Amino acid sequence: MSDKTMTAEQVVGRLRSGMTLGIGGWGSRRKPMALVRALLRSDITDLTVISYGGPDVGLLAAAGKIRKLVAAFATLDSIPLEPHFTAARQQGAFELVEIDEAMFMWGLTAATQRMPFMPVRAGLGSDVMKVNPHLRTVTSPYEDGEEFVAVPALQMDVAFVHLNRADAQGNAQYLGPDPYFDDLFCQAADEAFVSCERIVDTADLLKDASPQTLLVKRAFVTGVVETPNGAHFTSCTPDYDRDEVFQRFYAQAARDPETWQAFTERFLSGDERAYQAAVAAFLEEQA
Repeated sequence: MSDKTMTAEQVVGRLRSGMTLGIGGWGSRRKPMALVRALLRSDITDLTVISYGGPDVGLLAAAGKIRKLVAAFATLDSIPLEPHFTAARQQGAFELVEIDEAMFMWGLTAATQRMPFMPVRAGLGSDVMKVNPHLRTVTSPYEDGEEFVAVPALQMDVAFVHLNRADAQGNAQYLGPDPYFDDLFCQAADEAFVSCERIVDTADLLKDASPQTLLVKRAFVTGVVETPNGAHFTSCTPDYDRDEVFQRFYAQAARDPETWQAFTERFLSGDERAYQAAVAAFLEEQA
């Protein structure tokens, strides 16, 4: 079995401007932030981003890298609205396709099954249909004759996800309370890259956990990146919780251009090691 270990820079080196990028996690939880930060350091732009949005969307929006966003929301969880997303939308910086959370899930599912769409009840009778005039309905061919929303497949060129553990071949494991939909992101994409807190031997993945925690299978993974604290400042339980102090600092900085410039210079001007060192210094100041 092949060794799929890579660096974040090698992952980003496989991307091109104009691609469709799916980003796993949920809001401000278990986001592949180290991979997003590596993407920020590149000249890649004009992306279509598919995400249950959090600071991944916010940072890419602030950097002007998003052409189109497909999302059910963009939140920091404890802070209801992602501030960079809010500002970008108010300025009309990118096209937005906003769909119901269940519609999003079934769009991912359609892509994993290589189907053009999935029929769902979610969205019927709501303004989702009004704000997305491209959505169509289909009628059941059976006696019930029921009408459904035909949710189009959320197809992707590339997916980024972050898990607690992985082996070098691409099997990846979550240890927290929720798998989110990281497995669907990996299966729906042409190429999928998993960042993880730690790469371990395959046998150790099940040493202290049940088989159900093996969320992502190696067949759907192109590369694996070991990035300790790589979901920061989002949560990656049980390894660590969301860094609420830093998240509040991020959200405050995002609301003022000068403060954001200073934030960018301090935390986002170097590589991942520099970011983690700058965060550690900041947290010491706050202690």
